[in-house]
Amino acid sequence: MKYDVIIIGAGAAGLMCGIEAGKRGRSVAILEHNPRPGNKILISGGGRCNFTNINATAANYISRNPDFCKSALARYKPEQFIALVEKHGIAYHEKTLGQLFCDNSSKEILAMLMAECSEADVTLLLNHRVLDVKKSAEIFELNTNQGAFECSSLVIATGGLSFANLGATDFGFRLANQFGLGVIKPRPGLVPLTLDRNTLEIFGELSGLSFDVEAVSDAASFKESMLFTHRGLSGPVILQISNYLNPGETLRLNLLPETSAQEFLMSEKKNPKELKTVLSRFFPQRFLQKWCPLNAPSKPMNQYLPTELESIAQALRSWPIKTAGDEGYPKAEVTLGGVDTSELSSKTMETRKVPGLYFIGETVDVTGWLGGYNFQWAWASGHAAGQFV
Repeated sequence: MKYDVIIIGAGAAGLMCGIEAGKRGRSVAILEHNPRPGNKILISGGGRCNFTNINATAANYISRNPDFCKSALARYKPEQFIALVEKHGIAYHEKTLGQLFCDNSSKEILAMLMAECSEADVTLLLNHRVLDVKKSAEIFELNTNQGAFECSSLVIATGGLSFANLGATDFGFRLANQFGLGVIKPRPGLVPLTLDRNTLEIFGELSGLSFDVEAVSDAASFKESMLFTHRGLSGPVILQISNYLNPGETLRLNLLPETSAQEFLMSEKKNPKELKTVLSRFFPQRFLQKWCPLNAPSKPMNQYLPTELESIAQALRSWPIKTAGDEGYPKAEVTLGGVDTSELSSKTMETRKVPGLYFIGETVDVTGWLGGYNFQWAWASGHAAGQFV
């Protein structure tokens, strides 16, 4: 079967690319190895699809070349996707920090994309697993479990390695290697962290406990909720900072991000109550019972020396906690790394070495923050490629 454009992967980026290419009158087929499209769309945002973030800019993305994503993001902005959502009458709301969610179900976003594909005469072929790809002259030849295909433009939108249970594979990275393209080594992103054995012995009992902190690395800092788990740490702030930490690196937590620890402790200097009692206005007692013995001698506040209070304030401002690693792709929201952006045109997403071959979405070394940013990159990169395939 012959098409102008074949897109491998019916996720967010692939569907958007197909819609845009179809609008231009190109014959388009999207090949999906799963029995249904948009698996990650359906589970995202707890089933309500955090479909974009109104604050998305290039500063919210990680890449070896931080400027690469600017072109696509500038040409397809959050308000353009919002307009599409409104066109289809989908009710939505802003949750926090610019994150937009469906009021009802992520199924509405997928249904919207499918309707747009239908209107653009895009052919969606499910249960089609690509076995191999070859290029002869200006034509790509694809062998699948359901027959052979040919096209002049081939788009790889197969995503990353997270959510293998939803069908994620390394197909895109293997194909990039096949055609001699550089790939930045993938690793789990937006992922819960595990703690070293000694630390976990102390804090593992706090599983389920949550409060707001500021997580800090050399490259970034975030303020949101942190959750203790039976293996380590999770919650939005931990997922965010995980993208900037090397495996096993020490994480630093500001436990009082909205309060001057030094000023607060000095204001309580004459208090006859113990430290853990005074700090209970900020933290659960279960946490303080573990944390205080490690960071301060047990005695009434009015018995601490100024130097001791300064030491406690420093621990509150920058508590070092040793990580062992992360929980890997099964718990990762996204994949860091991917096809090296130096191999691609930032305008078209086409590879420089192989004319007619495009990579979009999570297969590319562009990873967004938690909170709708990765969907916005999927829409923007898919839209960019769709204008040129």
